Amino acid sequence: MKKESLIQFLQSTQLIPSSKAIEIANQFSRKTILKNNLQLKEGHVCNEYLFLEKGFMRAFAYDVHGNDVTTSFYSRSHVVFEVSSFFNRTASQENIQALTDCEGWYITYEQLNHFFHAFPEFREFGRSILVKVLTRLKNRMLATITETAEERYGQLLKSNPEIFQHAPLKHIASYLGITDTSLSRIRKEYLKK
Repeated sequence: MKKESLIQFLQSTQLIPSSKAIEIANQFSRKTILKNNLQLKEGHVCNEYLFLEKGFMRAFAYDVHGNDVTTSFYSRSHVVFEVSSFFNRTASQENIQALTDCEGWYITYEQLNHFFHAFPEFREFGRSILVKVLTRLKNRMLATITETAEERYGQLLKSNPEIFQHAPLKHIASYLGITDTSLSRIRKEYLKK
């Protein structure tokens, strides 16, 4: 597997020139995660900053009743890591699981910090990625307060339709904060429109 998509990702913000992107990409190591395997297990410190080249993953945690609740989905060309655990060096409360066979490129916490100090361009790139992650999280939080379940479903369908190709409906329902039954009803009503 070649690193063209990783290099393109590093250059996507136009903050890292081609020569530096190649130099940085060469420090990433290849990783394969088979379907249903965990990239991160709760209780462990997240130590990998993974660029997902192929496949589909989800993050999930268990609520106080022991129910599995999906907190995020990751598709091709996204960075997969648990931000709080990674940067604070604390045990993760989430799991990250491959929903399909996945392939990607990763660096460790130590390598990422080295790049932040050695390459000001990479530091700015990292900041822009974190802003995107924070914005997505904030928008999702606000949507649970300001939108109906139907509106959240419609927005998810519009913004990331591949979730519906790779994720079981029970994971999508928990991500939307609704029951499987409610999701089935919403899907039927949505199809009538």
